[in-house]
This record gives sequence, structure tokens and C-alpha cells, in this order.
Amino acid sequence: MRLSKTFLVGALAAVLLTSACSSDADSGAGSGSDSALGSASTASSGSPTPTSNAGAALPVAVTGPVADVYLRSGDSGDALKVTPAPDRSAPLVEKVEFALREDLLSKARTPGETTAKCPDGVTQKAGAVSRCVATFEGAEVPYEVKISDSYKEGSMIISYTKTPKKGLLVAKTIQAQLYDQYGPESGYEGAGKLACQEMPVAKAYDFETDTGFTCQYWSEHAAGGKPGYTTLKVRMNSRNADLQTVR
Repeated sequence: MRLSKTFLVGALAAVLLTSACSSDADSGAGSGSDSALGSASTASSGSPTPTSNAGAALPVAVTGPVADVYLRSGDSGDALKVTPAPDRSAPLVEKVEFALREDLLSKARTPGETTAKCPDGVTQKAGAVSRCVATFEGAEVPYEVKISDSYKEGSMIISYTKTPKKGLLVAKTIQAQLYDQYGPESGYEGAGKLACQEMPVAKAYDFETDTGFTCQYWSEHAAGGKPGYTTLKVRMNSRNADLQTVR
């Protein structure tokens, strides 16, 4: 009886031990199956290589030179001229408003609809400052017009300065700058797949501010030395909008 009882206890312990090991093995196999399924799902997602730092492409692709944008002075010919010019006998305010329209076109660097208005006229006195507003495609840029300190009353020659108080962002011009700096003709090694966020046709910003918009180019050596997109922020500097690498 003693031998039979001992045998039964030992047999029962062996069964319990086998059951526990089987349960652990099933649990491990289940975890391994889930992990393998996750990897397969990632691999079949269709994402471009590489996926780790590729990021998302911005919606406005820049695939070639942007038409009717003149980044270099002298290339525009008559494209950035306002016509007709005022007659020599026209009032000073009319001549100033004409000059502001042409000045803003030169800053836009692309043709567009312009207006200018000096609501209180132009004060024709030495050192006098008048305030005007010029627009490009609806974007308003305030100007200060200052008559020369050396002006003599009654003089036929009137010198003045025109100073914009805000900078002008033009979407087409930013896209042209992106292609010029990072496109295939730029000589910039490894850059490609150029794109920008959607931007207004034109908008005025305070100088030395971030517009909040970005562009990008694909590089084989982006963040961490791996292929991916490099982001460029569109910033208004002391004169106009430019592209700066986000660091």
C-alpha cells in the first residue's frame, strides 16, 4: 500500500509539472505570433523606403522652375513695370503712389495687381512724413514717405524716400526660391522632392518674424544622417521672405 501511494503522488506531480510547462510554452508562442504579425503588417504598409524618418510630404509639390518669377534684378524686363506712368505735370501724390506700386512689384518679384493710396496726400515740406498703403494681390503693405530735409519750398525737384513698414510674402516667389536653392539645377548635392505648405497668394508680415509656413526638400542625409525630408521655415527677414533650415 505504501509503494502504491507513493507512486500515485509522484505521478500526479509529474502531470501537474507537465501541464504548467505546456501553459508557459503556449503563452510564449502566442506572444511570438502577435509580434510576427505586427512586423508583417508594417512591412506591407506600402510606405516608401526609408520609413523611420521619411515624414509626410507637404501638399504643394514644386516640380520645376516657377513661371513669371524673377529672382534676379534685370531679368524681368518690363514685366514688373506699372503702366501707364503719370505725366510729368501730375500732382506729387500721384507720382508717389505710382512709385509705391512699382516698388512693391519689385519686392513681389512676379507680376500681379497693385494699388497705392496716400489717404491724406503727401505733405510737400522739408522732412515731412506721409503715410501711404500699397497693395499686391490684396496684401496691404504700409509705407512711410519722407520728403528730403534739404527740400526748398517751390523747388521743381522733390526728393523723397519710401520705406515699407512690413514685408511681403508671395507664395509663387517662395516656391521659386525653393527650386532655385534646392532643385536639380542648383548644384545642391542630394536634394530633391521639393514641396511647400499651402500659402496665401500674398500676405504682409512684420519684419523679422516667422510666418508659420514651411517648405521641404528630400535629402539622402537628413536628420541623423539618414534619408528623409529637411524642413525649411519661411521667415520674413529685414527685407523680404526667405527660407531657413529648421535646426
